[in-house]
Amino acid sequence: MSANDIVWTPPDEMVANSNLQRFFDRHGLADYDALLAKADADPDWFWNAAIGFLDIRFFKPYDKVRDLFDGPAWAKWCVGGTTNLALNCLDKHRDTPTEHKTAIVWEAEDGHAREMTYAELDAESCRLAAALAELGVTSGDPVGMYLPMLPEAAAAFYAIARIGGVVVPLFSGFGAESIASRLADAGAVAVVCADGTMRRGQPVAMKAIMDEALASVPTVKHVIVAKRAGLDVPMTAGRDHDWDELLAGKPARFATAQVPAEHPLLLVYTSGTTGRPKGTVVTHIGVTTKMGVDFCLALDLKPDDRLLWMTDFGWVVGPMTVTATAFVGGTIVLTEGTPDYPQKGRFWRLIQDYKVSFVGMAPTAVRSLMRHGVAEVQKYDLSTVRVSASTGEPWTDEAWNWFFEHVCGKRAPLLNWSGGTEIGGGILCGTVIHPLKPCAFARALPGMGADIVDDHGEPVGPGQVGELVLRTPSIGLTKGLWKDPDRYLETYWEMFAGMWRHGDWASRDSDGMWYVHGRSDDTIKIAGKRTGPAEIEGQLMATGKVLEAAAVGVPDPISGEALLCVCVPAPGITPSDELAEELREAVAHGFGRPFKPKRLVFADDLPKTRNLKIMRRVVRAVATGSPPGDLTALVNPEAVEALEPIIGPGG
Repeated sequence: MSANDIVWTPPDEMVANSNLQRFFDRHGLADYDALLAKADADPDWFWNAAIGFLDIRFFKPYDKVRDLFDGPAWAKWCVGGTTNLALNCLDKHRDTPTEHKTAIVWEAEDGHAREMTYAELDAESCRLAAALAELGVTSGDPVGMYLPMLPEAAAAFYAIARIGGVVVPLFSGFGAESIASRLADAGAVAVVCADGTMRRGQPVAMKAIMDEALASVPTVKHVIVAKRAGLDVPMTAGRDHDWDELLAGKPARFATAQVPAEHPLLLVYTSGTTGRPKGTVVTHIGVTTKMGVDFCLALDLKPDDRLLWMTDFGWVVGPMTVTATAFVGGTIVLTEGTPDYPQKGRFWRLIQDYKVSFVGMAPTAVRSLMRHGVAEVQKYDLSTVRVSASTGEPWTDEAWNWFFEHVCGKRAPLLNWSGGTEIGGGILCGTVIHPLKPCAFARALPGMGADIVDDHGEPVGPGQVGELVLRTPSIGLTKGLWKDPDRYLETYWEMFAGMWRHGDWASRDSDGMWYVHGRSDDTIKIAGKRTGPAEIEGQLMATGKVLEAAAVGVPDPISGEALLCVCVPAPGITPSDELAEELREAVAHGFGRPFKPKRLVFADDLPKTRNLKIMRRVVRAVATGSPPGDLTALVNPEAVEALEPIIGPGG
């Protein structure tokens, strides 16, 4: 792409009023590129400057912002300092006007709504912290969270953080096996869960699933149950506690634990290619600082913003958005259920009704909502939207432009943000001070030394695709992998000496904008040429006849590897042999004859993780008859069973 592809230019007023411009002015920086150059050359300067600018609070100031004595893989941050996430997201708002401000707006699937001020959220988290402490939960103890996006989820998150516990987020759609494997690996001592939730008008049991999971997790001694769905659930005497009864009479103030800056805050399990998910460990100072840099500096989140990002606490974006919003003193809009029920335009109505100014969205969810048509969006007033952001799967041009035109009104920027759980935030990001190109990231985030390298670890030039790496460890990086330091080093640090290998293909254009092309372990190599599956899938979806697609390479006795595409037809499109051939020809036209899919089939759904990333390795495993690895992160395991007769070796 070239400068001619720019579809949005930031207004002067937005640039002048941006958080980034305030940072530039404070530190005498000419522009963002000057910030990047200085931050990458002197990361200690940047992280000290960011901590000061963001006013991150400490009980005891740190002696040294970064210590690399044990090497970049084991960097230590804010050495000697003590802090707590609760100090920076709740305690600091006490006795200020913010404590009377709405912290959370929550709407149930049936439209029932609740609000909670900062003072009320603070008090509820203190009462739960006191209850946990009374039950014997102490600093360093892992505590599971199996809750839908309720105000109680935020209160529980801060309560566990307040006592120095380690939050183990669990996707609200998990089954018993997925829950048990994570809680057992973590060694969890307690769990906070809900009786159930509502999804598409039906109650979904959660406590019953937790009971089944805990049959094989003897370390869990206490379960605190929040009532949401009104389900009649059995309560095991001595172990199970009703939220309201347990918190009754507890104090509205509870002392916040003064934990070391790098004390574990979150133990988040991500899907792995082996039989066991990876446990990433994110710290108090890592979450606080990285979310401050990403959301406050780059994405320009402000105290008067209302943020809506339809997600789940089991995906790292859940706790991150709650953290970032409270950190700046804004308001978060929480919802349960799906974005298109009970109304097709529910998501757009939520923006209108709650005057949302900051909208978060996954590209996969956008593609799903597009099937309802533009008219559904146009029913609602979206004029309050100031900024929108996205993460998850790479965008297609069609979906990005659709959202930018019809939701952002070509007025509000659509800022791509990409990184991951192991990063504790992003590597690449759009900003409100840079022009926009469809699907692009304006720049790398500062202080991380982001780069793109070839197989030998050498930088690649503009337009060339390579591995996304970090040359400098970031404050948000995972502290190894839970109980598995060797796997941590092998996965991220051993391919390129001294560099973090993220596992994404990326490129830069001549204007310095970045693009992500999918996971490098999803690489397809045909006729000696490597490509990312997202490009092929984009070609298929650009026909308008495919809603979603997964492109994978499978062994071929002649060419070594052949292309298999599994497509979900767009609404109103009927699968046929003729359509399959038309789509195969579309890929051949876009990429050349060698890339014409050897096989193209249709399916009703594709296996996805809880954050809606398509699990291509699972598709490949089904096609080749090989073990699919860890499936506990799948939101729709039934999709795997449905694929077997279609693409399996016997299919």
